[in-house]
Amino acid sequence: MTTPATLPKTRQRLILAVLVLSSLLIWMDNTILSTAFETLADPVRGLGADPAQLQWATGSYTLVFATLMFTAGAMGDRFGHRTVLATGMVVFGVAAVWGAYAGDADRLIAARAVMGVGSALIMPATMAILTWTFTGPARAMAIGVSSASSGVGLAAGPLLAGLLLGHFWWGSVFLVNVPVVLVALAGIVLLVPNFRSPVRRRLDPAGLLLSITGLATLAYGLIRAGQVADWARPDVWLPITAGALLLAAFVVVELRIAQPSFDPRLLAQRMFGGGNAALGLLLFAMTAAGFYSAFYLQGARGFSALAAGLIGAPAAFGVIIGGPLGPRLVRRWSLRVVTVPALIIAGLCMGAGEFFDLDTPVAWTMILAFAQGFSIGLVLGPVTAGLMNTLPLERAGAGSAVTNTVRQTGSVLGIAVGGTIMAIAYRRAIGGALTDLPADVRDRAGVSAEQTRHFAAIVHRPDLVHAADTAFIHSMHVGVVWTMLIALTGAVVLAFALRPDRTPVPLEAEPLESAELGTGLAASKN
Repeated sequence: MTTPATLPKTRQRLILAVLVLSSLLIWMDNTILSTAFETLADPVRGLGADPAQLQWATGSYTLVFATLMFTAGAMGDRFGHRTVLATGMVVFGVAAVWGAYAGDADRLIAARAVMGVGSALIMPATMAILTWTFTGPARAMAIGVSSASSGVGLAAGPLLAGLLLGHFWWGSVFLVNVPVVLVALAGIVLLVPNFRSPVRRRLDPAGLLLSITGLATLAYGLIRAGQVADWARPDVWLPITAGALLLAAFVVVELRIAQPSFDPRLLAQRMFGGGNAALGLLLFAMTAAGFYSAFYLQGARGFSALAAGLIGAPAAFGVIIGGPLGPRLVRRWSLRVVTVPALIIAGLCMGAGEFFDLDTPVAWTMILAFAQGFSIGLVLGPVTAGLMNTLPLERAGAGSAVTNTVRQTGSVLGIAVGGTIMAIAYRRAIGGALTDLPADVRDRAGVSAEQTRHFAAIVHRPDLVHAADTAFIHSMHVGVVWTMLIALTGAVVLAFALRPDRTPVPLEAEPLESAELGTGLAASKN
């Protein structure tokens, strides 16, 4: 099918329901995993995963997602978006079952990477099918409904994970995806036409290989630094340098291709390039902050997974409210006036973790979570719409590939760098409390707060539990300061990118969704 046929409204609504369910699957899965971090790190109830393995459990998924997504869009143009969407669902479901029964952390990491393949096929296909199914105001409405699924997924994921972890083993948080996959697959096969573009984009195997190896090598070096607590070792700086060179080679290759899957030339435009840089920095900060929060609430504070989900739920509700409100505020004022202060507030909320301790009232945590989510909701939808409207329609596909790839790259680096900063700070803070332990025990106990608590129980040293909690709080304080600075840097970049020296661009393009984050993206019209 090369041109969009006018479908009956009932069928359009059913297609929208299928697409919302497909997007919800990805949003919910990401938040479920973060809630399960503490359990997975536990040597008894979980896999005994160390911080580096937990970083890779998230990073492997996001890395594959980031680097395969622009190729997946070209595959949809060539083979049909329904075909790609259904394939992504099957891959995601099979990998979820694999992850549920993974016997160790390394197998879980591999399963998560395959789940990333499925998500990379799902996300561009859902947006493409939605764009082909709806036109005019109905399209804006449909995208608003689809975007709302991000907030619903953010709210439902932690609560569902808490219920499952309270009654079943950790693998249940992956198996819960299977019924959703089966229902969505039935809807895809029965309802969705196999839309495809009349102009088939070429696949880009060289770009795909360079991007995934470069980003993986860079992430390995960053995470390795946290394992050894030393940036000067060759097994740290060599992978970081090699990864940076591979990514530079990726950019060079894409610049020489007539129709690249990822077009770096678009980033030379001040608003598009600067805006994407700001969003990438925000995603960096958000994923790092989420990594700290999971261990703070369940590990240091001792809340159950369900209680932690309830405490974090206001962030999701903030996104649900802020996402649709953002475009309305932009219509009244301007993109710069609304989004730059909102990004500053989001960064300050992240930095407020510097004042959190072992007895901080939960109410303060919930209030700041809501404020952070609300601010992020105000930023991501309007900025994405504004960026896409700087491009002509025929460049929208290339622009969406760049935007989504930059976001996911920010998420990968956020997990890698944020987790590494926390791991290094923890090792240095806990070292003094472990000096009287045997060397082999000391090394293993100093890997993470979870491992320290585990060995404290074995050697009957309750004082080490308190030392672990105190050292973790210190490491979190160090991490959130860096996280805040990254987010505030994003605000400065965004203020520069949106300088009012040109005619304002109307916000009427459809914002694109990212699977790592519930951003409540909403379409708007100025």
